[in-house]
Amino acid sequence: MAMKSILIKDTTREERIRIVNQALSVCGQTCEFCNGCDNLGGGDVDAFYRPYIEGEKEISELNAAYRGGRVKG
Repeated sequence: MAMKSILIKDTTREERIRIVNQALSVCGQTCEFCNGCDNLGGGDVDAFYRPYIEGEKEISELNAAYRGGRVKG
C-alpha cells in the first residue's frame, strides 16, 4: 500500500491534525509533560506544528528548522 502524501496541497486541515497526532503518539503516550522526543526546551509540541496544521509551512520545513536550531516561538 502506497503512503499518501503529507504535503499541504494534498491534505485537509483535519488530515494534517491526524498526521501530527499519529506521529507524536508513536510511543503510545500523550505529549503533555513529556520530553521523550528530546523536546527539552523545544516548547509546546502542538504549537510547534501549528503552522503545518494551518497550511502555512510544510512539516519538513518545521523539522529542518528544529534540527538546525532555528526555532522561533
